[in-house]
Amino acid sequence: MKHIFIINVHAGKRNQASRILTMAEKLRVKYGLDCSCMITDHPGGAEELARRAASGSESVRIYACGGDGTASEVANGIAGFENAAMTCIPTGTGNDLLRNFGADAEKFQDAENLWDGPQFPLDLIECNGRYALTIACTGIDARVADDIHKYRDHSLFGGKSSYLTSLLMNFLFKDIHQRWTVSLDGQMLLGDYSLISVCNGRYYGGGFMPVPEARMNDGVLDTIIVRGASKLQFARFVSAYAKGDWRRFPSLIRVVRPQEIRIHSSGAPLVTCLDGESLHASEVTIRLADKKVNFFGPTGCDCNRTAR
Repeated sequence: MKHIFIINVHAGKRNQASRILTMAEKLRVKYGLDCSCMITDHPGGAEELARRAASGSESVRIYACGGDGTASEVANGIAGFENAAMTCIPTGTGNDLLRNFGADAEKFQDAENLWDGPQFPLDLIECNGRYALTIACTGIDARVADDIHKYRDHSLFGGKSSYLTSLLMNFLFKDIHQRWTVSLDGQMLLGDYSLISVCNGRYYGGGFMPVPEARMNDGVLDTIIVRGASKLQFARFVSAYAKGDWRRFPSLIRVVRPQEIRIHSSGAPLVTCLDGESLHASEVTIRLADKKVNFFGPTGCDCNRTAR
């Protein structure tokens, strides 16, 4: 079996390539593993490397060394390959995927806890031919995520603070809602919507947890729909939304479980965020993917540890 570390040198505030290289060499010497490290320095690079590694006949374990975007790229690269499995070593500014593992998230920092850990399948969200591990969101939350890079590089911003800054700027200077045609398993709805988030995992945006009941391996996607909200309404519900207390606003928010969601905008293009990566289109189709991704982690870990 091969162990391949895909290192995003641009993830996080500092380059951690040397730490990962040392970690991989330690595993090679201590356990006699076939370890190699690959560097990605451009968007899509981790996906290309992962797909190439998975395309052979040999079993491979891939370590996505970066943030949620790097993990998402690796998942897109190995989805459906039975001989390949992935895990994460968090070196990025956003690591919402690992929050699903609760207290075990810290163990992902060291490959010593991962290399021989158990393997299990995770569901995937499919959106316009792309895959997401955790959440696919369209609306103001996606527009907020799309703008985070404007604030992340500032010395005062990082992680959740950059998300909150982008949220504030969008709240003050842009519309909260847009007019869409939404199809839920063929049922057509036309109206104003603030956001629609399709959840496989529970976290995004630096720790926001809209649907705490979501589970990453139950074959179901929990979809939270927020009708067009005024800025005053938005200010009132955003804190509850972040904590998963959506039931406090039954007239504004509901959670459904359709097999397919289609969102069409005849006005401004939609911004859809897939594990932190932005997709711009006038229409998106979101569904549970036919493919799964194999994941491995520390002994005893549970991707649904924090689910209610």
